[in-house]
Amino acid sequence: MRNVAADNLAGAFALVDALAGAGVRRFVVSPGSRSTPLVLALERHPAVRIWVQLDERSAGYFALGLAKADGEPAALVCTSGTAVANWMPAVVEANLGNVPLVLLSADRPPQLRDCGANQTVDQLKLFGAQVRHFHELALPDATPATLAYLRAAGRRAAGLARWPLAGPVHLNVPFAEPLVPGELPGLVPAPEPLPWTRPLLEAAPEAVAALARRLSGRRGVVVCGPGAYRPGFPGAVAALAAGLGVPVLADPLSGLRCGAHERTRVLTRYDAFLRRAAFLRDARPDWVLRFGDPPVSRALQDWLGGLEGTDMFLVDRRPLRSDPLHRVGELLHADEQPFCAALRGAGLAPALADWLGRWRAEEERAAELAKVPEAATLEAAALAALARIAPAGAAVFLGNSLVVRDADMYFPGRGRPLEFMGNRGASGIDGNVSTALGIAAERGRVVALLGDLALAHDLGGLAAARGLNAALVVFNNGGGAIFGHLPQARLDSFERFWLTPSGLDLEKAAELFGLGYARAETAAAAGDALSAAVEGRGAWLVELRVDREDSLRAHRAYWELVAAD
Repeated sequence: MRNVAADNLAGAFALVDALAGAGVRRFVVSPGSRSTPLVLALERHPAVRIWVQLDERSAGYFALGLAKADGEPAALVCTSGTAVANWMPAVVEANLGNVPLVLLSADRPPQLRDCGANQTVDQLKLFGAQVRHFHELALPDATPATLAYLRAAGRRAAGLARWPLAGPVHLNVPFAEPLVPGELPGLVPAPEPLPWTRPLLEAAPEAVAALARRLSGRRGVVVCGPGAYRPGFPGAVAALAAGLGVPVLADPLSGLRCGAHERTRVLTRYDAFLRRAAFLRDARPDWVLRFGDPPVSRALQDWLGGLEGTDMFLVDRRPLRSDPLHRVGELLHADEQPFCAALRGAGLAPALADWLGRWRAEEERAAELAKVPEAATLEAAALAALARIAPAGAAVFLGNSLVVRDADMYFPGRGRPLEFMGNRGASGIDGNVSTALGIAAERGRVVALLGDLALAHDLGGLAAARGLNAALVVFNNGGGAIFGHLPQARLDSFERFWLTPSGLDLEKAAELFGLGYARAETAAAAGDALSAAVEGRGAWLVELRVDREDSLRAHRAYWELVAAD
């Protein structure tokens, strides 16, 4: 007589073992009954690490953070029913942000579907076009053919989550009852296979030579947007800019603002000085060379969108076209670091010296004007303090809305490396806490800069902070302050429908979840509050109380000062 529970466990272990062998060794599990065989298999596998998160929505973002921390896939496990649907926001972010995830949703067997069985929903292709691949596995048994099939399905899922376009892969895993064997057998992993390596994509030499001829000796600008670049990319693109004699406009999520690479051509104040008409009249480039995703800065996006007649090139190893402005004339599919090295070696002539000098002068002017008292903000002071105190190699997560824009505008850069990360795929404020804590779980420590509404959206995610080293720095400006920069701010119903202050007592929230707490209301106090959290152990919530109207006035004052002729 067939032992269904033993077959379930044998099949689940074959799947888990294949994933682990393919490098998927981090699993985030949410509790439930139908997923029991998968949990038992994980518990008995010697090569996996497991985190338990009660809420599937937060679990999805926590796994996203694990994967963002090093670019390797993380896996999610949950029971059947609405539990699976709660992954959707994180799956969307993983899809648009090219983050590798493997989704293992337990399910009822086919005979319990479409017949009114409790807790049964249609999980087939539930995530639609948001996943790279979907497959429903067969009901498991312990025959060699079925176990080989399950192993192959696991290896395939791990590969498709990584390449050719990293993202989420969904396996629906049905189990019939009973789910718990009377005796739990010993389970032996298969021999470990060869490690997976990402293929290196190189541009054809003739394409590199042709591009060199079009860039050489002409006025140009390199734009580096957010991207999961290889570690040597900052040095390679800095050397390329030196050979071309041009500036590099470096997004905060590009990895170029901090580090030991040569940074004299790396500019960070463009969001301010690209608003100055007098500068723009004399700074129209002949070409723009883009790397990565579109930049955070709206001023930079608007400027790029208005460059009609300027040659625009995009280098990207991914099989997609990241060009929402529809300005890119030529797309070159290649890994960015070797492409920069190849182009650098193609015999480039630099632009005239006054071209780079013009851009540097604007950078220096904008930096000096940021120090004018009426333009000073608590946000700028906090970011300057972070640049001073964050240890070398620290991971910094930037929340969406105003936070990432403030970092773009004010973070000054430094010689010691910092690795900035963010959820810029869909650019939502949901799941920011859980993503940051997932990064902390993998990297050992994270500093996260968040808005107060982002914290409110993912308050339950704070439960994952126990045992982690994380400084969660919250710019508490009383709601959706970013809308104060938009036309909605003039509406009578602005506060009710757009600002939507949460009214949360953040000190009590920290107490509820067992976090350390610090608060600052002035620029002078911001450094001390950040130091306590960044240099301390455990998880901290740092509340920076921002006066929304003062901050709005200071932002506008800075832009007006920089824009003046």
